[in-house]
Amino acid sequence: MGLLSNSLNLTGVIFLTHAVYSAYEHSLLTSSSSSSSSSGEITSLPLDITIETLLSLLVLCTGIVIGAPSLRPIQWAVWASSVEKEDHVSLEQRRALVEEKVRAGGTVGNPFAVLDQRNGFLDIRAKRREFADWVREGGAAK
Repeated sequence: MGLLSNSLNLTGVIFLTHAVYSAYEHSLLTSSSSSSSSSGEITSLPLDITIETLLSLLVLCTGIVIGAPSLRPIQWAVWASSVEKEDHVSLEQRRALVEEKVRAGGTVGNPFAVLDQRNGFLDIRAKRREFADWVREGGAAK
């Protein structure tokens, strides 16, 4: 979808630029002709410039929507369960999930993982595991 969305965006930007330039030229043309005739009538944009502007905006919006990544779930429970599932899989399965999500344009992992880590604090659970391992080994000094 990347090539299609990029080509639609490029086409939309080119046509929008042309429509804006045409509108500018039209405004210059009408201002120079109205100053010589001084009739005071207000002219509107020609129909072809208006149609080109609207179609270029439609093409540009379509390209942006096609190129946008998939939406994340709104419900917290759905998102949290998908993050929990990612945390409890093997390394190979996690790599496959990451590659799949990257291809789909979604987010990978828990964006709040930094908040779950307690940098600067002592990890009591890890110290208890180290102590239990030390006791199982016979309590010898290293």
